[in-house]
Amino acid sequence: MSSTELTAKAPADQAPADEAATLGAGLDALEAHTVERTPLRSVLLNKVLPPVIAIALVLLLWQGAYMAHLKRPDLLPSPLDVWDSLHEQWLQGTILGTIWTSLSRGALGFLASVVIGTPVGLLVAKVKPVRAAIGPILSGLQSIPSVAWVPAAVIWFGLSNATIYAVVLLGAVPSIANGLVAGVDQVQPLYLRAGRTLGATGLRGVWYVLLPAALPGYLAGLKQGWAFAWRSLMAAELIASSPALGLGLGQSLEDAREVQDMPGVLSTILLILLVGIGIELLVFAPLERRVLRSRGLLVARR
Repeated sequence: MSSTELTAKAPADQAPADEAATLGAGLDALEAHTVERTPLRSVLLNKVLPPVIAIALVLLLWQGAYMAHLKRPDLLPSPLDVWDSLHEQWLQGTILGTIWTSLSRGALGFLASVVIGTPVGLLVAKVKPVRAAIGPILSGLQSIPSVAWVPAAVIWFGLSNATIYAVVLLGAVPSIANGLVAGVDQVQPLYLRAGRTLGATGLRGVWYVLLPAALPGYLAGLKQGWAFAWRSLMAAELIASSPALGLGLGQSLEDAREVQDMPGVLSTILLILLVGIGIELLVFAPLERRVLRSRGLLVARR
């Protein structure tokens, strides 16, 4: 009799467990997102074709303005003239060295800005007296045009690399610090309490809880900091030019202006633009996608 009762009760006792397992599997299925590889045709149509069309339209309008003689040819060269200028620089072997001079300065100045701006941002975000004292100053510094710092830096450091790096730091550090402050302000207090409960206090709490939670805002600050660093670098190279500093993009732009070489001016502006776009596509865009994907905000490629 007892064995019969046990046999009869087994399915009844097992039913709740089966239902729980089924419910858990359903929830897992809802949370599991399959990232499918986007077909090449879709990538070409959605990612490649629109910017190609936009560039083609700009070139057509530019060529139309040139053919309509809106400006003298020496003031408004054709796209082909600018291309010839780029080709000539390539044949002379100067174009890569010029780009590298500016890019290496910008990267070094940006890394130094990150090293300085990150602790400053943490102090402003977490210490109320520091925020009251420094917060408005950071916002004010961010609104000052980078070129305004160049005369002062030249007086302080002369025509040297220190002048260029000082301008880059003054332009980028406030943006990075303010971005981190905004990111920290958006962190939910629950995360910090959970971290303290698990023993993540002090520097461990900052490294393992606060910074990862504030990463989206911090990354936005880094992107803006790089933009400010690159613009500041161009302003510094334009004004603080010297043969001892080497030939960067800003110096190349100024040299072309002095000899009224408009194709050279436009070709250098184009190089500055291409470097900025390249850094965005190769560095910050992948980082942003990784951060969003790790937080479940980017689950599929479209």
